[in-house]
Amino acid sequence: MQIWVNGGLRDADAAQVSVLDHGMTVGDGIFETVKAEKGTTFALTRHLARLTRSARGLGLPDPDLDEVRRACAAVLDANPVALGRMRITYTGGLSPLGSERGDAGPTLVVAVGETSRRPDSTAVVTVPWTRNERSAVAGLKTTSYAENVVALARAHENGATEALFGNTVGALCEGTGSNVFVVVDGQLHTPPLASGCLAGITRELVVEWTGAQETDLPLDVLASAEEVFLTSTLRDVQAVHRVDGRELTGTPGPVTAKAMRVFDERAASDLDP
Repeated sequence: MQIWVNGGLRDADAAQVSVLDHGMTVGDGIFETVKAEKGTTFALTRHLARLTRSARGLGLPDPDLDEVRRACAAVLDANPVALGRMRITYTGGLSPLGSERGDAGPTLVVAVGETSRRPDSTAVVTVPWTRNERSAVAGLKTTSYAENVVALARAHENGATEALFGNTVGALCEGTGSNVFVVVDGQLHTPPLASGCLAGITRELVVEWTGAQETDLPLDVLASAEEVFLTSTLRDVQAVHRVDGRELTGTPGPVTAKAMRVFDERAASDLDP
């Protein structure tokens, strides 16, 4: 594997970042996961716009998007994969131990790994921990992912592939790496960004392409919703057939099936929507 590290490609065993990098010591970094098929990225412009928003939210310098695009192209050219998960990581760089940043400048790493298409439906669980919609990093795609690791482990222990969070006021928020949509009275809804959820790229496209409504929803809507589905870069639109102990019949339901079809068709017609 060839990985881009700070200006050039390196063999995987030589692709090194300092143990004093701020992304390593305190999680001071951001990232994007981009889907790549046969050497071509999907929605890269939107991902890079969010990378910049996240950088500004953390107070990092704006990434050089021309360099990021060069890095993505070089990595995909060096690592041919049929379906890949490309990871762009951008951190505070070499810094003193502690929360303060150094002045060495940011670190940029781009890598890609092969992946496979997800099943059409999956199981999810809710977890007792909350998203803080008033956090300084709410809505930013940071590398501080420990609470997602813990929640996802809980999901796996219960035969699910995703864990869903409420926020501090008991509203439905998001998954560890996905956004959530529900169908109530035949209408498609997803939590608003004010809930503290990430502004997912796939979420954004599904809202645009289906007319889904952004709605404040209680977490317990999952106990009665007619349909539930997840969206993310690698899931695209994925139906949910079980929430905790509740089985949803006829998965995917008609609204979910339409969203899946619309997304697949629109994404195939425009690789950088």
